[in-house]
Amino acid sequence: MTPLVDLVQRQRLLVCVGSGGVGKTTSAAAIALRAALSGRRVLVLTIDPARRLANSLGLSEFGNTEVRIDLGDRTSTGELWAMMLDAPSTLDDVISRVAKDTATRDAIFANKIYRHMAGSFSGSQEYMATERLYDVYGSDRYDLIVLDTPPVKNALDFLESPGRLARFLDRQIMKWFLTPYEEEKVFGKRLLLGTSAVVYRLLGHIFGREFLDELSVFFGLFRDLYDGFRERHEAVAKLFAASTTSFLVVSAPTEPSVDVARFFLDELRVRKLPLGGVLVNQVHSASTTVPDVDALLGAEARASDDATAGPLLARLGAAHRRLRDLAALEAGRVEELRRAAGSTTWVRVIPRLQEEVHDLAGLLRLHRYLFDGGS
Repeated sequence: MTPLVDLVQRQRLLVCVGSGGVGKTTSAAAIALRAALSGRRVLVLTIDPARRLANSLGLSEFGNTEVRIDLGDRTSTGELWAMMLDAPSTLDDVISRVAKDTATRDAIFANKIYRHMAGSFSGSQEYMATERLYDVYGSDRYDLIVLDTPPVKNALDFLESPGRLARFLDRQIMKWFLTPYEEEKVFGKRLLLGTSAVVYRLLGHIFGREFLDELSVFFGLFRDLYDGFRERHEAVAKLFAASTTSFLVVSAPTEPSVDVARFFLDELRVRKLPLGGVLVNQVHSASTTVPDVDALLGAEARASDDATAGPLLARLGAAHRRLRDLAALEAGRVEELRRAAGSTTWVRVIPRLQEEVHDLAGLLRLHRYLFDGGS
């Protein structure tokens, strides 16, 4: 049994991390497919897959609803489900769950500050991915969840995202913003003293009292929701560190993606998060032996037209040398990742496929390279 097969069979959460354009989505889908074929009920939670792949999985539009993928007669017991994250509606769903009643929920939805904040947070796909993960993992509907994380601008964004809203709504911050209004209610219209009151008067001159009133209402509504957000943050942080979770670092043999992969390897160790392994996609290969072009093309091809055959053979030789040099360069980067991963962490090298992976047949081809050493 290979290490990746072992992870697929025993873990409950696999998190694929890495830079954009390295094949995270297709790798996550192929891993989920293998788990389903082995009899598990699996969800692959993806952010923004290539449109053709999305269509092949039956995901015609974004939405926070799981869609079952038809595997035909390939399995009789396992199930493969997929979901594309709908970021704007995710935060609204969270508010609906943590609000103490419908009146509080509706008041938050109607608040102008919340609507602006929701727009900003919905753009944070890392945060929304962890919020949706919290919900589907807690439902216990799946034996395994494979999370395809968003492409990173900053590799820390995803690892730090679970506590983002809880930090924004920190009790001390809410108290600071609410104190001037609460003091005014208690002491009347007297001149308020203190740093927060002075800043409030300055903000009032800049933004107007209506904005400050709206902000005060916003924090007042969220004061009772703080514990709910903190609970979700702690649950996701605990889930990331659980023995039933593994992180898979996905890379390509390019300098930028290798840098991001090494950064993730370091951060996972520092944060004591469980590293499952490393996948290196899109690796070129070339024979180190110079090919015998006469044997490949036939002597008659050379003899038929020397003016054409000579330049053609020269170009073929040059192309082979460029491919050989590129393969050697990429092999060096793979070794760099092996050293960064350490002797106890497996590194799986996946060759560059000739065809784009855009359907189940393509996922099965990739699946063979991932799990069976297909060539």
